[in-house]
Amino acid sequence: MTDALGWRKKFGVLAPSTNTIVEPDFYAMRVPGVTAHFSRIHIRDQNLSSDAAFENLLAQIRVEINYAIDRVMTCEPDYIVMGMSAETFWDGVEGNRAFKRRVSERAGGLGVATGAEACEKALQLFGVRRIGVVTPYQPIGDQNVVRFFNDIGFEVVRIKGLRCPTAVAIAHITEDELRRALIEVNGDDVDALVQVGTNLSMVRLADEAERWLGKPVIAINAATWWFALRQNGIEDKVWGAGRLLREF
Repeated sequence: MTDALGWRKKFGVLAPSTNTIVEPDFYAMRVPGVTAHFSRIHIRDQNLSSDAAFENLLAQIRVEINYAIDRVMTCEPDYIVMGMSAETFWDGVEGNRAFKRRVSERAGGLGVATGAEACEKALQLFGVRRIGVVTPYQPIGDQNVVRFFNDIGFEVVRIKGLRCPTAVAIAHITEDELRRALIEVNGDDVDALVQVGTNLSMVRLADEAERWLGKPVIAINAATWWFALRQNGIEDKVWGAGRLLREF
């Protein structure tokens, strides 16, 4: 039987329990016949104030993600979408591919969209090489983001880590702060800008920034949603979320 609302695809989405941005972002970019069903990864300690605290949060995710997958699988989704990004960049491209395999295996072989791979495909599509990156992370998170992009052939010219003290605090970053961060990592030596961290509210600002900067600005939530749709043969265009969803 076909789902009454998700008659094209049902996406099972995995997101941290502390994340308040990715779910409304995905709903705002919805297309007819595609539904998103969220399963929360329990974060018991949301402290992000140091590299050690950041790694502790990822250790929690690596345990709790299995339970989140098991829960979302009960709605019989067609595909898995990652509503978190740090772990998808960890340990570079090999770490990303291994993470994707683990999630797919736990989900009975379903396809998986990760933010890191979505950014990879988007940058390749735009034909750029040198990028500026904005993150909410501590230095250890930024190092893993740089490693991933270097592994796939991109040069990170500048990176701005906002060093948010807790997982919930990421969602408190304002558009003004993000605008300043974009300007800080931008320059004539940068071909495109990338924002990572799914709890940063960046989709609307990225759409606007592409017009006043005159170059691609990739918000990870928009890129991940775009990648998930296109990997499932859904070509609908979405306005207000950047060039990826509007043009490609």
